[in-house]
Amino acid sequence: MKTNYNTEDVNNRHHWVLGLFYFNKDDQRLFPPKRFKYLGWTINFANPYSIFAYLILIVAVLGILYVLRNLSSFN
Repeated sequence: MKTNYNTEDVNNRHHWVLGLFYFNKDDQRLFPPKRFKYLGWTINFANPYSIFAYLILIVAVLGILYVLRNLSSFN
């Protein structure tokens, strides 16, 4: 298992599926930085916990939208 990460892992185009999804089995981080660090982080879809984290993110966004929609109906 690789524990010393560098920017070459994230910048290697072979680790990006369709240029959008980061997939690197040697990188155990769940949220590695994006190719351009100022854009934030991405999900490493090779990590077994990535699908779980992605689903939590989607449920959180949908939950916030649901609450906001119901709050606007009280007016």
